[in-house]
Amino acid sequence: MKDRIVLAYSGGLDTSVAIGWIADATGAEVVAVAVDVGQGGEDMETIRQRALGCGAVEAYVADARDEFADEYCMPTLKANALYQGHYPLVSAISRPVIVKHLVKAAREFGGTTVAHGCTGKGNDQVRFEVGIQTLGPDLKCIAPVRDLALTRDKAIAYAEEKHLPIVTTKKNPYSIDQNVWGRAVETGYLEDIWNAPTKDIYDYTATPEFPPAPDEVTITFKEGVPVALDGVAKTPLQVIQELNRRAGAQGVGRIDVVEDRLVGIKSREIYEAPGAMALITAHKHLEDVTIEREHARFKAMVGQRWSELVYDGQWFSPLKRALDVFIEDSQKYVSGDIRMVLHGGSAVVNGRRSDTSLYDFSLATYDTGDTFDQSSAKGFIDLWGMSSKVASGRDQRVNGG
Repeated sequence: MKDRIVLAYSGGLDTSVAIGWIADATGAEVVAVAVDVGQGGEDMETIRQRALGCGAVEAYVADARDEFADEYCMPTLKANALYQGHYPLVSAISRPVIVKHLVKAAREFGGTTVAHGCTGKGNDQVRFEVGIQTLGPDLKCIAPVRDLALTRDKAIAYAEEKHLPIVTTKKNPYSIDQNVWGRAVETGYLEDIWNAPTKDIYDYTATPEFPPAPDEVTITFKEGVPVALDGVAKTPLQVIQELNRRAGAQGVGRIDVVEDRLVGIKSREIYEAPGAMALITAHKHLEDVTIEREHARFKAMVGQRWSELVYDGQWFSPLKRALDVFIEDSQKYVSGDIRMVLHGGSAVVNGRRSDTSLYDFSLATYDTGDTFDQSSAKGFIDLWGMSSKVASGRDQRVNGG
């Protein structure tokens, strides 16, 4: 029996050609695996049939949309995860769920090797291969573009020669990756970081300069997870999808950033994440009223480290799992409603309510009913500043100031 190689399959030109290219280069049979994480586009059955038409001996399709929303997007939301304060981990969090299904398919179909379509200069090669090494340490990994010299020109020529059922016409100037959490665009003229993005690169968001009327939405959370919009119960996937539509119509979630790739280079990326950015904004505001101050400060540091680990392909690492436990515990009281207005590229919170709030009106008010004992403040200030006062006195004495 021939060896079998499991290929992460998107249905596009490069991975379609990779089916035959891998078979020719290795003599192995190819099993194509397509995972639906809410990327939209073609019907998954169409993609499955294309894989078979391009020479795959098996084609496995997984509808992982709810799984992705529940088990990957929600932990990201609870962490308020933004790599370098900007990137909502659009691609980074989709790779682990794809890896999970690649390894599952390898077990089911007798695969010994897993293949992916990444180049040698990106982050995703690390995310795929580290994940595969962790979940399937006996499996080998190959990347046709990186390891088997599969270039775009060769892919087009091969597809035409073999009469593959795939379009080989004019190349899109951009590299695009998308799922329900957001959309990532790079390469082409965007590689000159002085060039402003043009309107044609956007798909999830409308132009914010000419928005429709303001859209006010109330998001209900239970222990950090959104469970309803405007009082209507919804699953996490449904919440993300509806906010993608509503926030996207207002131009919310456009991000233009130069980020530090794991491989050591800087890369200019354009992101669209209307639902993700609206949810992260709302979630942060609910945490502001439900998490104690020192707890919140430390959680922000944990969230930053969590983001770095996930960006760097360490979703399955021991440290990330340990941070998950802390973050999950922090969400115990993050329940309530956030009201926000979506308009002209902004998601602005204008109302909060929670049965587990730490906000005490009688302590905060300056009007009648104030229960705060202001006489306590003087002694507090004296003690709070004591160490600095003593150090300052020492400095002046030693330096003659």
